[in-house]
Amino acid sequence: MPIPTLPGITSETITTPRLATRVLFAGAEDGAPVLFLHGNTSSATWWEEVMTSLPMGFRAIAPDQRGFGDADPSAHIDATRGLGDLADDALALLDHLGIADAHVVGNSLGGNVVWRLLLDRPERIRSATQVDPGSPYGFGGTRDADGTPTTPDFAGSGGGLANPELLRRISRNDLSSESPFSPRAALRTVIVKPPFISPREDALVQSMNATHIGPQDMPGDKVASPHWPFVAPGIWGAANALSPKYAGDVGGLARLAHKPPILWIRGDSDLLVSDTAASDPGFLGSRGLLPGWPGAEAYPPQPMVSQIRAVLADYARGGGMINEVVLTDAGHAPYIEKLDAFNAAFHAHVLRWR
Repeated sequence: MPIPTLPGITSETITTPRLATRVLFAGAEDGAPVLFLHGNTSSATWWEEVMTSLPMGFRAIAPDQRGFGDADPSAHIDATRGLGDLADDALALLDHLGIADAHVVGNSLGGNVVWRLLLDRPERIRSATQVDPGSPYGFGGTRDADGTPTTPDFAGSGGGLANPELLRRISRNDLSSESPFSPRAALRTVIVKPPFISPREDALVQSMNATHIGPQDMPGDKVASPHWPFVAPGIWGAANALSPKYAGDVGGLARLAHKPPILWIRGDSDLLVSDTAASDPGFLGSRGLLPGWPGAEAYPPQPMVSQIRAVLADYARGGGMINEVVLTDAGHAPYIEKLDAFNAAFHAHVLRWR
């Protein structure tokens, strides 16, 4: 069933040499382009309120990324390239639209794609807005602000610890709220800060249920590990692409000759990108929720926010312009939970660098 869009949003299926996918648009066609990249288990639908509230003179562009929504289901993510496939898809879309450079906005997984775009093609980025982005080092299996691996094979990262019941319910288009493992319950309890409920919650849940499920998609494959928690990353899908094993040269961000200005917006109650993230193996183990935890010295919780701050501090020391904004009483999706406060910071940023 097609997900309904807000007034002011148009939807097209666009085919580039890399990917056929649904792309949402808002604003004047000749406006300054703003590319929105959604997070994990979501789609372009999640950006619609931000897109329709952009200032005059901007053009919003939001694709369903590979592995999600109405993207070609036969196009899979080669995790050994890290987020390279998604970054290259975004660049191919800009090329198709005749856009030389754009403001780029990413949330969660989309933020990891923005880190990769900054590394690969900084000259294509007018400004970057990182909204509760994943750590530049990826998710799972690192111990400190420098992204030092917890184990040699990055055990605990990748798709091996994905919640099978949540994925089963996504694959069945579960719209209920009775189970704590339903997509709707995950949205209400982990993604946003309770008791917030979006007026467009049904569309957001439908978008979650459009995640592509399978051994080459979500959760992807996995490899047995001799190290706790005994699974290491495989080679397919977004969850494996987020493994620090495939993060690449994070230090290269500080060495960029051209450094686009970066706005980092985050919710103060984010449970998913945190120094004690709810789904991080180290944190789960420390709470007795993942058996056999070897202790904080061997496998501490990943300090995700500290990692982001350290990378951005290096970026600033190298001449980059950074602005951090923390929104109160907001979780992992402050652009949905606190739209007016989000827009106050976001609009000032893109207007300054338009």
